[in-house]
Amino acid sequence: TRDELLPRYGITASRAYGVPVGVIQKLARETGRDHALAAALWETGWYEAQLATAYIDEPEKVTAAQMDRWAKDWDNWGIVDTLCFCLFDRTPHAWGKVEQWSRRREEYIRRGAFALLACLALHDRTATDARFLKSLKLIEKAATDERNFVKKGVSWAVRAIGGRNKTLNAATLELCGRLAASEDPTARSIGKLGIRDLGSAALQRRFARRATGK
Repeated sequence: TRDELLPRYGITASRAYGVPVGVIQKLARETGRDHALAAALWETGWYEAQLATAYIDEPEKVTAAQMDRWAKDWDNWGIVDTLCFCLFDRTPHAWGKVEQWSRRREEYIRRGAFALLACLALHDRTATDARFLKSLKLIEKAATDERNFVKKGVSWAVRAIGGRNKTLNAATLELCGRLAASEDPTARSIGKLGIRDLGSAALQRRFARRATGK
């Protein structure tokens, strides 16, 4: 498992034991939520220990300062995405970090901004459309960042927001149209992928079923 992290998944973890994610999740369920334990696990610097914090830490006890400290240690997309998907998007600081981290130059922190935005689009049922519409400006600004993990994070956020509802779908498709027509190859790639996925007949039928209640 350890030897496959980089060649198979593109995960650069200098300190890893080789414990499968499923085992980590099982151990976390047995352990339960524990903020102090999560902090101690993070400080070890080991990949699997840090991954486990996403399932063990208590979202309501996570501080904005803690999120920034941990983000400074990020060195692979697996840690970034797991923390955003399972922990950070449940904290009251999530939206603030999207905007702050989107302005950072570090590749993994900037990816964290858009991975977190994608997770909010998937999980935050109370957020207004206005919040996501505002975030499209952050996406457009970052769409020319050609670094692989940033580009993929931005693309994920585009598709997650555009799949949320019909209103956001239309606004995101409009943005994708502008990106697809860009002279910048990274923006153009993100835009074309967004148009393909968000304009798909299957997704449009899903929105139509929601509208009719069927």
